[in-house]
Amino acid sequence: MTINDIDVSATLKEAREQLAEDKSISPGTRSLMNVLILIITLMAGRLGLNSSNSSKPPSHDPNRKKNPRKKTGKKPGGQKGHVGSKLDKVDNPDVVEVIELDRRSLPKGNYREVGHETRQVFDIQISRVVTEYKAQILENEKGERFVAQFPKGVTQTVQYGAGVKAHAVYMSQFQLLPYDRIKDYFADQMGFPLSVGSLFNFNKKAYEALESFETIAKLKLIEAVLAHADETGINVNGNRLWLHCFSNDLWTILFPHEKRGSEAMDEFGILPNFKGTLCHDHWKPYYRYLCLHALCNAHHIRELIYAFEQDKQKWAELMKELLEEINIKTIESGGVLNNYMQQKFRQDYRKILIEGEKECPPPNEKRKKGQRGRIKKSKSRNLLERLRDFEDDTLRFMTMEVVPFTNNRGEQDIRMTKVQQKVSGCFRSFEGAKFFCRIRSYLSTCRKHNISPTTALEILFQGKLPDFDSNIQTSAE
Repeated sequence: MTINDIDVSATLKEAREQLAEDKSISPGTRSLMNVLILIITLMAGRLGLNSSNSSKPPSHDPNRKKNPRKKTGKKPGGQKGHVGSKLDKVDNPDVVEVIELDRRSLPKGNYREVGHETRQVFDIQISRVVTEYKAQILENEKGERFVAQFPKGVTQTVQYGAGVKAHAVYMSQFQLLPYDRIKDYFADQMGFPLSVGSLFNFNKKAYEALESFETIAKLKLIEAVLAHADETGINVNGNRLWLHCFSNDLWTILFPHEKRGSEAMDEFGILPNFKGTLCHDHWKPYYRYLCLHALCNAHHIRELIYAFEQDKQKWAELMKELLEEINIKTIESGGVLNNYMQQKFRQDYRKILIEGEKECPPPNEKRKKGQRGRIKKSKSRNLLERLRDFEDDTLRFMTMEVVPFTNNRGEQDIRMTKVQQKVSGCFRSFEGAKFFCRIRSYLSTCRKHNISPTTALEILFQGKLPDFDSNIQTSAE
């Protein structure tokens, strides 16, 4: 690896050789020096990581610089064929103000009205709407009273409407605002109080109403031809837990669990019954499940960049270029390559790996006295063996039209979790994490079906769910 034009790997190798040759060093000092070299190796490896060669986000890059925008030769603004968005006049404006000419400012003469020139201003008005229901009471000659029935859901003398609940949950679970800020918003903009306890209850009611949605989404993903899987760490009241994601272009399921591996996946029940193709980042527990697998090549590209830049592995640069070329050809071919192109690229793929075996050989299997466990391998060696042993899973994107080049779909569906953690720092309870996962799963799925989050929540608090195939509302109870 190279840091600031210094070949750290070569320097450490030289230090190890000198340490091995120097017989005057005591065993204790030799052990201490070996530990120091190991620590330096690990720290140097961390210094070489950035967003282009690892999973670190760009915000963690040291001295991050924005790349200057490349000149395209095009004029600024929307390009030809671009579908933009603009305001269009409406036929029935809410308010019409007629502006009359001051005739005293006109030259003398006779004038008649010939029409109007119109301009429209779009604005918003945030206001509270209170609906009072008066149930008629009738009394007969016997003194018996009969009261008209209130609408369904109107059970209290004073209560919040479905619109307030939907708006509050939207701000909490979609816009990720903290409870106190939502409370202040309702007090300032709406003119009525909304306690933190009420906000919690709205989220809880939405969570409970979405139990049937979760069942539907799980079944849809189990039956899907392709699904993406990913997981990320979450902070729940100071404890490290895991948020798992299973999704595709139409459905999203998020769920929290104390474990990261197969115990969590078995408990949720999707992967044990899934028979399609699962796209993931080679997290080993995924391979316990009997389905086809497709590996994320965005991860491979980043690791290949690291192997070339830090470990000077020439084969890694060639493999990166080959994978990118295969992806371009696959897109140009409509999503799948013909047999001839597949065989050609496989041969190129294997040739590069054969060269990689020479450039990055396996470590010496001869064990030192008392040494136990597996022989440590370099990152580059581990990557080479993975590309060799999982060739079909790496190249599945060129043989199956439904399989993408990357696992970006899964990573995009899980990304807002990191935003939530940055805004709030953590979930205060495991219950709050469950609220977030189920409600975000619903809102993400609705957006994939072209249903806006606001509409989705309004439908939910009316006791219904969208029919995601035809957008006909069905009961959520």
